[in-house]
Amino acid sequence: MITKRFSVMLASSSLVAGFLVSYFYPYAGAAGNMSQASSPVEQWKKNDELQSEVLEQQQTNRRLWKDIQNKRKRIDALESQFATQKSEMSHLVHQLQKYRKILGKVAVKGPGITVTLSDNEHIPDGSNPNNYIVHERHIRAVVHELIVSGAEAVAVNGQRISDYSYIKCVGPVVKVDGNKYPAPFVISAVGDPEKMYKSLFLTGNTVDQLTNDNITVKVKKMRLLTIPPYHSQKGR
Repeated sequence: MITKRFSVMLASSSLVAGFLVSYFYPYAGAAGNMSQASSPVEQWKKNDELQSEVLEQQQTNRRLWKDIQNKRKRIDALESQFATQKSEMSHLVHQLQKYRKILGKVAVKGPGITVTLSDNEHIPDGSNPNNYIVHERHIRAVVHELIVSGAEAVAVNGQRISDYSYIKCVGPVVKVDGNKYPAPFVISAVGDPEKMYKSLFLTGNTVDQLTNDNITVKVKKMRLLTIPPYHSQKGR
């Protein structure tokens, strides 16, 4: 009886042992292959190398990012500097154009006003005709008034007036910078038409004075006028 029970137990143990061996054999083989492929020391070395590479790459990325930030700051500074220089250049160009207009170096176009001065056709008997014609002082008065009221450019019968211009009567004509012009005298000015018109017609101002001197005056607002560049008698 004991022998039979022992045989049954031995058979059962063999069966369980065989099952365990067959179940764990593949894993044991894989573990064996891993142990053959690399030892724990080698695996640690590989992991350490990989970690070092990762840290090195992170440091490189941080350096590159810092470099990018510095370059962005430099670009922002250059853009700001360029914007400032562009603004200054635009201001200088505007000033240059303004001075060229003042000096009469370029033609000037825009709205403006024309003032026509004519000799009085009605001369009473026995009166001095010289008191009924346009003189240099009359032209000067109009030119001065237009400049004071903001004219950008002024011309007399197409002759541009500059800071150095001179106007002088020579017999029946008037010389403007050496060029002779007969009456009527058309004084053109580019600027604010309303402002110049009101300035001329202020009580007791230019138009009233001209009328008192027996000069025929016609004032007209213009949508567009062109004042040519300055030229002297020699065309300069």
